[in-house]
Amino acid sequence: MLLSELTTLQVGGPAAGFVRAETEAEVIDAVRSADAAGTPLLVIGGGSNLLVSDSGFPGTVLQIASTGFEASSQDSCGGAAVRVQAGQNWDDFVHQSVLHAWSGLAALSGIPGLAGATPVQNVGAYGSDVAQTIAMIRTWDREISAVRSFSNSELQFGYRDSLLKRSSVNGSPRYVVLSVEFQLALGRMSPPVQYAQLAAALGVQVGDRAPALDVREAVLELRSAKGMVSDAADRDSYSTGSFFTNPIVPAALAESLPAAAPRFPVAGRDAVKLSAAWLISQAGFDRGFGAELTGGRSTLSTKHSLAITNRSGASAEDVLRIARVVRAGVQQRFGVELEPEPLLIGCSL
Repeated sequence: MLLSELTTLQVGGPAAGFVRAETEAEVIDAVRSADAAGTPLLVIGGGSNLLVSDSGFPGTVLQIASTGFEASSQDSCGGAAVRVQAGQNWDDFVHQSVLHAWSGLAALSGIPGLAGATPVQNVGAYGSDVAQTIAMIRTWDREISAVRSFSNSELQFGYRDSLLKRSSVNGSPRYVVLSVEFQLALGRMSPPVQYAQLAAALGVQVGDRAPALDVREAVLELRSAKGMVSDAADRDSYSTGSFFTNPIVPAALAESLPAAAPRFPVAGRDAVKLSAAWLISQAGFDRGFGAELTGGRSTLSTKHSLAITNRSGASAEDVLRIARVVRAGVQQRFGVELEPEPLLIGCSL
């Protein structure tokens, strides 16, 4: 099995072994078998956050394909407690949550991948992230060979970060997510819209609410315009999404940047979150950059400078070559080091 067939970037060499698990029991059995044999393990869902080396993966690749969701409780006071299997397509679940009038996820529409991956990265967009609605997750703890559950506070969520991510090594997690439970308010209105671009698209003010279905449709339109919704006909969507996270830097460093640089305060810290896309473009890397480095096989997206895309037959090294040049250019121009958002498997910047 080629990893390029399992990732949205469509890059990556062969897996030494491959298992597809469609139930929680099959997931646990596959993990236990790999661990008992001392075989390296790579857990993959939708493959939207992976850059795998051209040499592939020298162990077992476990594709989690358990699907389905159910509301274990639902009332006007507590809202809906909805448990989602790790292999459930994320955007399909978001759509269903809107249709069921479970409020809280509409701004996360269009994000590729599966539900089980969302707590690992604390997936977020347009002023929302899953840390705001996750109540509990159920995992298989490989270190103690037992099922272990985590509450929201125990997951230690941060910006695109969590305990789950920090306890993973080269894509091999200590905790394999089995299911995710969300606590969602009841209603057809969204939570207060926190992102200015989304508010403008909806014709509301930041802090106002809007019909959740309208929010979903606006987000899908915004993401599509940036090539951030999977579309077989759009080569800009053959990517890992944002390749770099928005850097969080000391306030003093942010003050040294041009006045036009977007800045977002970080609650409880003397730090500021910057826009990686702004830094990249202002460092001289336009949309579509990189064709001369890769023979046209890979470039920055033609719609959004934060994504690196596979235009046709790109290799992992093609993608990395662009990422290295961009990161070095931003470092030289602004003194800010960009960090990759996708997991780099068998390769590095």
